[in-house]
Amino acid sequence: MMFAQFNNIDRAFQHIKRFSVVFLLSCVLLTSAAVYFSFTFVKENGSRVFILQNGKLLEAIATERKQNLPVELRDHIKTFHRLFFTLDPDEKAITAGIAKALYLADGSAKKAYDNLKESGYYNNLISANISQHLEVDSITLDINHEPYYFTCYATQKLIRSSSTVLRKLVTRGEVRVLESQTDNNPHGFLIQKWETLVNADVNLKAGQP
Repeated sequence: MMFAQFNNIDRAFQHIKRFSVVFLLSCVLLTSAAVYFSFTFVKENGSRVFILQNGKLLEAIATERKQNLPVELRDHIKTFHRLFFTLDPDEKAITAGIAKALYLADGSAKKAYDNLKESGYYNNLISANISQHLEVDSITLDINHEPYYFTCYATQKLIRSSSTVLRKLVTRGEVRVLESQTDNNPHGFLIQKWETLVNADVNLKAGQP
């Protein structure tokens, strides 16, 4: 009789043990599933961007920066060159444009600016009432590794009252990714080791404004 009771107790203990193991495994699986689906939900919603336009909430799709990297790099390079080389015969306008450009590049751009200033380039523009405009024709990029090397091909137009001079401009450098983006540098890139390879007259169109 006593042995039968011991057997019953042992079987009951085994049942409880098996139930506990099954319950524990079920808890682990349930917790793992909850964590997985929560992570998936957060990741999916992290790629959703909502834009408020005309009082309406619109959904946009956010993409990884790597996909837009060439576009952002070209825009950064184009903006820098436009600010640096588009000049009007006004000292304050020149200073303001150059100041904005220098936020987008390192000391190599500042050195180029100082050299032009010391040579009297900006004073000549002002005294001769010359407006200088720049149009970027193309930009080649190597995005296989960082920093990203580039070559910029552009056309400068120097407008005088009596003539218009076109210049071919070719520059090169590399772009480094910064840790943060700011109002002065919205893409968060920095042009470095920047240099001018070609800056030569193409042709002269007399009598054009």
